[in-house]
Amino acid sequence: MLHNLLPDKYAEYVGLGLEIAVSMALPIVGGYYLDQYFELTPWLTLTGVLVGMVNFGLMIARIAKKLNQQDNDRK
Repeated sequence: MLHNLLPDKYAEYVGLGLEIAVSMALPIVGGYYLDQYFELTPWLTLTGVLVGMVNFGLMIARIAKKLNQQDNDRK
């Protein structure tokens, strides 16, 4: 249904935003809950933050590569 409401370009950006948000939030929330379970506060939360940052960096590199490829294809 969302595909019918938004043009393709906007849907691509919304998907990208959700992907970035999930790749950052999921490791942090997972680390927090594992901290609560194992009583290791704040170490697993900090590990989740680091994993989220690495995920974000890898995602930015993937996006940059994709955009560079699209730019080269246009030339």
